[in-house]
Amino acid sequence: MAATIPIIDFSDFYSPDPAVKQAVVDQIREQCGINGFFQITGHRVPAALQQNVLHWSKQFFALPDAAKQSCSKDNNTWNRGYEMLRSQILEEGTQPELKEGFYIGADLPTDHPYFLQKKLNSGPNQWPVAGFDTPGQLEGFKTGTMDYYNATVALAGDVLQALALSLSLPPTFFDEFLNGAVATMRLLHYPVQPPDSDDKLTRGIGAHTDFGAITLLLQDDVDGLQVWDKHSSTWIDVEPVPGAYVVNLGNLMQRWTNEKYISNVHRVINRSGRERFSIPIFISGNPDYVVECIPNCKAPGEPSKFPPTTVEAAVSSGYAESYGRAQRFKQGLERAAGATAAVAASA
Repeated sequence: MAATIPIIDFSDFYSPDPAVKQAVVDQIREQCGINGFFQITGHRVPAALQQNVLHWSKQFFALPDAAKQSCSKDNNTWNRGYEMLRSQILEEGTQPELKEGFYIGADLPTDHPYFLQKKLNSGPNQWPVAGFDTPGQLEGFKTGTMDYYNATVALAGDVLQALALSLSLPPTFFDEFLNGAVATMRLLHYPVQPPDSDDKLTRGIGAHTDFGAITLLLQDDVDGLQVWDKHSSTWIDVEPVPGAYVVNLGNLMQRWTNEKYISNVHRVINRSGRERFSIPIFISGNPDYVVECIPNCKAPGEPSKFPPTTVEAAVSSGYAESYGRAQRFKQGLERAAGATAAVAASA
């Protein structure tokens, strides 16, 4: 039977019946050890919030390029605002990715300690200064995205409680990690992929693992997300389920559990012939929190596979690598174009 990403009814996690709650924990434990991906329904984020944020995402990406560039993430150093097409390469050997995005996080003032200390992805949000027809529309965009962000970050706390229980830990184990946690949301738009593009080179997002602890992804009704299944050596298509979240573990969780739990490779290839919209929220955690092997994730006397690291150090290195790869690719194209022009001029 072909491998699939299971759908778990998370409403049972809130049950007062311990056996019902434990059944959810057991399903999550199984998936974390197989491929680190599962979908949840029955959560506490209202469908109206999900539909509203998808609406505003589509409205934003339909703005003129100049309006989107007015809030370019290049305007700041804390990763907030618009990211243009082909800005990132997550998979070595592929072309810059066929997606554009908009980064949002906790809206911190410039006198907040995180901002003053230049902590990971921490500072005020950046909003478009033009494009929306009325101030009310801009306010709707801000409110719709932030209300959704806050509700989904709260859900991430519940998911981490379930993960703690799945590891035979107290449900409060991740509370310190979540205290002052950095969480980054990306509105993502995948244009229609040209039908003659080479799938080996063209990606919506290249094959990669996530940098943080967990990711909660809301998809629209267009597919394209694929998860690598090492047991069958095939890609699993993650079919969109209305209202569901795709939950996956990131590299921090893999370090924490000494690879007992898996941060798995995934990618997006949009062959649908339609635009695709999705919204991931990446839970990085408190930047100063030190992630080291959970004691019950290794046998007595067994060494940890990873040295301790702070959240900030681990996540920052992932960002630097993927964006640096895209920058080097563009510089290579520019050098090749310059060399071609020089040859033509001398002919």
